[in-house]
Amino acid sequence: MQHSKEFLAIAEKASEQVNHTDIETVKRWQQEQRDFFLIDVREDHEWANGHLPDAIHLSKGIIERDIVARVIDFDHILVLYCGGGFRSSMAGDNLQKMGYRNVISLDGGYSAWKKAGYELISP
Repeated sequence: MQHSKEFLAIAEKASEQVNHTDIETVKRWQQEQRDFFLIDVREDHEWANGHLPDAIHLSKGIIERDIVARVIDFDHILVLYCGGGFRSSMAGDNLQKMGYRNVISLDGGYSAWKKAGYELISP
């Protein structure tokens, strides 16, 4: 997908504010049954076409509104992903501004997970 320079500027600034991880780390955490929330911030139609195992869906359009009802512990680890890493960084930056202290954006997002051949939940 081709992104505008304006969008990329916002995404880059947000990305500098959040921690990042890679798909191998998240996969290992799942195998170790580590306690974290994996949150898909993509749009409804993207989620419906497939998502990562154990993920919950809170799209970027509603995450700030609904996160506190789903995750009441502001110290809990939150790993956010989108299609490639831009929207998850922006959502993560906002969650940190709301007081969440362990927010991580998944580099490469759904695309990297799929490319690696890891399991996906499909309709």
